[in-house]
Order: sequence, then structure tokens, then C-alpha cells
Amino acid sequence: MRALVVVPTYDERESLPGTLSRLRAAVPQADVLVVDDASPDGTGRIADSIAAQDRAVHVLHRAGKGGLGAAYVAGFGWGLERGYEVLVEMDADGSHLPEQLPRLLDRLADRPQPDLVIGSRWVPGGRVENWPWYRAALSRGGNTYTRLALGMPVHDATAGFRAFPANTLRRIDLASVESHGYCFQVDMTWRVVRGGGTVAEVPITFVERAAGESKMSRAIVLEALRKVTLWGARRRWDQLRAVRRRPARR
Repeated sequence: MRALVVVPTYDERESLPGTLSRLRAAVPQADVLVVDDASPDGTGRIADSIAAQDRAVHVLHRAGKGGLGAAYVAGFGWGLERGYEVLVEMDADGSHLPEQLPRLLDRLADRPQPDLVIGSRWVPGGRVENWPWYRAALSRGGNTYTRLALGMPVHDATAGFRAFPANTLRRIDLASVESHGYCFQVDMTWRVVRGGGTVAEVPITFVERAAGESKMSRAIVLEALRKVTLWGARRRWDQLRAVRRRPARR
């Protein structure tokens, strides 16, 4: 399958070269698209210099910091226009190990093919390294709340290491996706599940970034909590309406 790995960046000049080098070594058959949001630290220029030496690396420059979700949507659109069969999400900061990407691609090659493969920290065999306890608690708690609120049988809906078949993305109205951060990952997973798609989770090791600063913020967490709560309430309301519409038994 012709795969494109979409790597959003904002101030990742320290980590990007190493991540791309490892990615190209781990999955040499895949192309890479760096989506840079006009990083002030010159990440976009570094990406351009790498792309000039490697035909499998491409760069999409955006005018400013528009958020993770918008960067991925732009990258997906770029890849779909060029006929890629698989679109992969991966962070630039080294937290997603490129050497584990073949696990996701192998699972996507199974038949029947899943509609989404997630590299999961919270299934047997998955783990995190160098995370403070409160980050792990926040992730576990957020995923548990998401699973209960949405009735979605996914253990790591907030995970950002994932692979989509192109057909899955074509069935999603990407133009309507406005979520960011954790919420973007939940939003995309929820759209796949609501559309009747199947989600597969494979265990990965998530490593806390060694360089640069985390983009996690209070606003990102609150956005996810607010939207998941709203989606869950709508789901419950739809269930109640469906029950009320059923004809009474005689």
C-alpha cells in the first residue's frame, strides 16, 4: 500500500531531523509530509533542506499556527489528492517510535481491513516511558471518560499515532472537523465508529519527548472534556428518542 506519514510541526527543529531519519530507515517505502505552521524557530527551513535531499520527504507550509487538527486535515487533503492509499499520523517530537510504525501498517494489511488502526498505550503490551504520574492519570482518566460517555469500545481514543485507509478519510467530511489536540483524535475516532467502521488497536511504547516543549495546555484538555460531554449527551438523547418512537407491544 502506498503510504504517506503526515508529521505536523511547530517549533520542532531539535527533534525533526532525528525523527525523519529514523522514520525513513524504519519504513523506507513510505513517503513523509511535514506540515509546518510557520514555526518561528525555523523548523520549516530545516524540513525544506531535508526534502531537497530526499525525494520521499515533502513539506507543506501553512501561514501560521492553526492547530494540530487543522494541520492533519490539510495533510490528509494533500495526500488524498495525490492518490496515497494509507495516511498515517505521527508526532515529530520522538514520542512516537518510528520503528513501531510497521506494526500499524501490518495490522492495516489484514483482511478484513480495519477502518482505523491506533497505536495504543492502554491495551495489553502498550506502555509509556518517562511520563509523570499525573500525565498518565490524565490520559487514562480521559480515555475512560470518553469510552463511557460515547459507548466507544476504544482504549486509547486520544492517541496520535494512527493509520487510516484512504477510503476511510474519503467517507469523513474533513471540512467539518474543527477539533484540536486530544479532541481531534477523539473526534476522528468517533466519526469512524459512528459511521459503522471498525477500529483496531495495537500496543506501542510512548516515550516522553526529550527536546522542545509540549504543546499540551489547559485549553486543549478543556476542549476535549467539553466536546466529549456534548457528544455523549447527544448520543444519549438520540437513544432516548429512539426508544420513545418504538411502537408499544400489545
